[in-house]
Amino acid sequence: MTVADFENTRWGAGQQSLEFRHRTALGMIPGGTVLDLGCGDGLLLERLRERGIVGTGLDVSDEAVRICREKGFTADVQALSDPLPYADASFDTVVLLDVLEHVYDPTSLLREASRVARERVIVSVPNFSSLPARLQALLGRVPENNRPNKGHVYWFNYPVLKQMATAVGLDMSRLETNTFFPLSLIGRAGTRLCPNLTALSFVAELRAARQTS
Repeated sequence: MTVADFENTRWGAGQQSLEFRHRTALGMIPGGTVLDLGCGDGLLLERLRERGIVGTGLDVSDEAVRICREKGFTADVQALSDPLPYADASFDTVVLLDVLEHVYDPTSLLREASRVARERVIVSVPNFSSLPARLQALLGRVPENNRPNKGHVYWFNYPVLKQMATAVGLDMSRLETNTFFPLSLIGRAGTRLCPNLTALSFVAELRAARQTS
């Protein structure tokens, strides 16, 4: 089964629901034009349209693109291992929500996202080093994010995400996380001290690194 086959099966099975990554990313987008890489069934594009924000989608799945087009969005099929078909700084914001962990060379994709972004790149990834994942491994179980039905081929945690952003010339200007019970009861304070252990996932706003003389 190819990645495209996997994603076609996924999007043919039903639509996604609004989750932490979507809500957080929406809060980081003030307006302008948006490219949603790995747009899926267009959930983020729908929410952007409700706010009068123009969004364009790309996805490896022709089933996902079909759904987006039926909803009236501009969307195209794109192998995310290929260069993006846009000029430099074509969009104010480029979004990759739970996409990088699905590709074999996420650094190249993030570099391409940075190239076509004018102001910011917004990325979400699950944390493969969270405490629940570590406990599952300790008990001899396969952690949830490592199971075949997830389609994950690259493991992220906080240092990996930060290092990858730096490697392509991006600074992490904002980081939001979600966590597990009971830390979720105390909000952001629950993940501030040790995000690599306590965060279930990360949503980061990345901007071009400031030049120093």
